[in-house]
Amino acid sequence: MLKTLSLQARASAPWPFRSPLAARALGSAGHMLGRVAARLSAAAAPRIRRELPPVLEFYADASAPEGALFLNGELVGYLPGVTRL
Repeated sequence: MLKTLSLQARASAPWPFRSPLAARALGSAGHMLGRVAARLSAAAAPRIRRELPPVLEFYADASAPEGALFLNGELVGYLPGVTRL
């Protein structure tokens, strides 16, 4: 059995706040509490750091007699006489 519901406002609301100002204040307070909850849950979540594979880089310029060898962006050493790998 289907029953049609009317969307007309009732004469007396079931809650004591009838003014739009109170409704707006409650809505903004709920929005603010939602943002605080999201920030707290993000801070409490464990952060997983993924270990990246090591990156080996080699640089040799025409002006340099040897090549520079870098591991993860830090200079490891020079390879004398090597111009390319």
